Amino acid sequence: MKKINNPHTILISRTDSIGDVILTLPICSWLKEQYPQINIIFLGRKYTAPIIACFSAIDSFIDWNEVELLSEKEQIQFIQAKQIDTCIHVFPKKEIAQLMKKSNVKNRIGTSHRFFHWATCNIYIHFTRKNSPLHEAQLNFELLRPLGLTHLPSKNQIQEYLTEFKPIGALSNFLQGIIQLPNKKIILHPKSQGSAVEWPIENYITLAEELVQEGYVVCFSGTENEGLQFRDKLPQHAHIIDISGKSTLKEFITFISQCDALVACSTGPLHIAAILGIQAIGLYTDLSPMHPGRWAPIGEKALALTIGNTTNPKLEDITQISVSSVIQKIKG
Repeated sequence: MKKINNPHTILISRTDSIGDVILTLPICSWLKEQYPQINIIFLGRKYTAPIIACFSAIDSFIDWNEVELLSEKEQIQFIQAKQIDTCIHVFPKKEIAQLMKKSNVKNRIGTSHRFFHWATCNIYIHFTRKNSPLHEAQLNFELLRPLGLTHLPSKNQIQEYLTEFKPIGALSNFLQGIIQLPNKKIILHPKSQGSAVEWPIENYITLAEELVQEGYVVCFSGTENEGLQFRDKLPQHAHIIDISGKSTLKEFITFISQCDALVACSTGPLHIAAILGIQAIGLYTDLSPMHPGRWAPIGEKALALTIGNTTNPKLEDITQISVSSVIQKIKG
């Protein structure tokens, strides 16, 4: 395998969802630790830009949504102007891999398990994610072997690499008003935009009703479109508050940091809560590759809850997680 010496500008390419982006942040911290003077550029989708803005190990962000609108000539000129010497394709995408080759990026790292990488990359890492017992954040580190990595970090080490994540957004008056309430505050994030198997909304509502009896303020979060799916089902209670569609991601990150806990399935806000250090309770199936071993939240107060069906796991097992077991975890 080719070894890369003294990189100066590294592009990390990960153009998928918020949770995936968060689990890619630790490799940026490792790179800065090994090469303090390097310039790290993150290539992602526009909606993940607020995540990158909260993480000091990354120097700048490129919005792929804007770049892909340019002509091929303009794209090449844009990339060449960044003087990138190394590109790491964490999330393989054919168009980006082709662009990096056409832009003459010197070192182009990618998994050997994508056919198009054989024509576009020049450093191949032989590993597979599909049936691996490792966590997604650990698997990302495989791509750093040409840059000097000798062993994969533990989950505890990865947690340390995430400590640089800090909220930077100011709260709206609406969200600030909730934070000023004297009660403990918990966020329930019932939807996942189709990225994960979900716990039934009826369970979240039952959980909310029991939590307000315990003195909690319960906030239901989500995008506006997600809110439309559950808003009219929420109980009318002063301490059950719908915040879906009422904040930017930057504001939501700050709001999460000032709450006490968050409950969700395997989705972006769960990972945000985990790295912010609040209690983050993830609801999962034991079925591979969606199971906690691969996608559990990483944080000091984070945990993943399943029904423990490891002999014959099914997607729908998540629906069997009881409300009482979630409350038990919240109470610690």
